[in-house]
Amino acid sequence: MAGVALALALIGLLASLFAITWRPDIRDFPVQGVDIDETQGSTHWFALKAAGARFGYARATIGADRHDSRFETHWQGMYEAGIARGAIHVFSLCQLSSDQASNFVTTVPRHGDQLPAAVDLDFRDDCPAHPDRRVVLTELHLLLAAIERHLGKSPVLRVSRRFEERYGVSRAFPNRLWAVQSFFPPDYLARRWTLWQATTIRRVKGAGGTINWNVIAPAP
Repeated sequence: MAGVALALALIGLLASLFAITWRPDIRDFPVQGVDIDETQGSTHWFALKAAGARFGYARATIGADRHDSRFETHWQGMYEAGIARGAIHVFSLCQLSSDQASNFVTTVPRHGDQLPAAVDLDFRDDCPAHPDRRVVLTELHLLLAAIERHLGKSPVLRVSRRFEERYGVSRAFPNRLWAVQSFFPPDYLARRWTLWQATTIRRVKGAGGTINWNVIAPAP
């Protein structure tokens, strides 16, 4: 029994080591990158670039009245490391899109070389509301239009599976899509995704804690 227990422990250890170092094969997905927020602590962008990150997204704003405390640091760090950079807004179902747009516009600067902004769509513990689909799509349309006016680029929609199942966002908007599913390519959207968040637990030597690792879909 002791031998079996040891073998199982070793298998578990190997599986964990594989999981924290895994990323999609670069031969299948040549362009890879990260997304980051304040909860992941200090981030060393040169280490991430050396590990293969060619682009990065930093969370900038949450709803109408919060912003990520490390956004400016991440924004500057990506620039200094030569990593293409974009900003993320976390959409709230409990606040007006006009107020959310104001929060984003006053937080995120406009630079000609930045990536399109991303709007993160998921249910959150601090907002129990699940409004009618028509209301949500109307508010989201207004927010996307405001962000596009500010940056001059159509935002990307990062849509969780449960949000898509409730609101069918990928059927309602033509924006590029960012899917979220660990380890296995996602298939829950109505259209082909452009970005895929493939793991949230990758570790990169010298880069701090766990990293959200993403890939861009190759040309069809």
